[in-house]
Amino acid sequence: MIEVFRKGGIVMYPILLCSVFALTIITERLFSLRKKRVIHPEILQEIRKYWYGKEIDKAITICQNTDIAMSRILKAGLLRFNYGILEIERAIEGAGNHEATLLTANLRGLGVIANLAPLLGLLGTVTGMIKAFGAIAEKGTGNPSIVASGIAEALITTAAGLIVGIPALTVYYYLKGKVDRLVFDMEEISLKFLEELAQRRGHMPPEHKSTSKDAS
Repeated sequence: MIEVFRKGGIVMYPILLCSVFALTIITERLFSLRKKRVIHPEILQEIRKYWYGKEIDKAITICQNTDIAMSRILKAGLLRFNYGILEIERAIEGAGNHEATLLTANLRGLGVIANLAPLLGLLGTVTGMIKAFGAIAEKGTGNPSIVASGIAEALITTAAGLIVGIPALTVYYYLKGKVDRLVFDMEEISLKFLEELAQRRGHMPPEHKSTSKDAS
């Protein structure tokens, strides 16, 4: 394996670096995007129990003591519990946008690596072929081993770039889909929170008001 790496030439080093970065990002994101680290049903149930019983301080304390995205979003709304629905909705929306941004952290980097690694492989292909044709121009075809060395470099770097790029791209789309599902779930929970809060206060959020007007 080391001999194959050496034959790939200098371009193999940035490809290796890409593989290390990709593996680091994938490991970190798979751990961070576990559902219980984003939306923990038991914790949400406990938060709902307290705010539904008007024990807002206890609900806020639970949110502060739990390091999950959904509790941070609900905390933003609970801190403005005594304000109007629009103010609470604005706070939840702002916190939700921030958490959605955090969920996509490093994914852009993984996408860059997925595209960059094959391009580095292509660069290695070009440099390898230049080396092979340079050897032919300088010494003719009398020494096939020199030509073979350049061709080997070209093929090895191409393969290495694809070996890094294809899995990185596959995992990128898998994680992107996972983030989209988590964001959708957080939006649903936030909307339900607002609806329950509005019902307890005897009115519906603005968007529901306009819907009821249209229906009438």
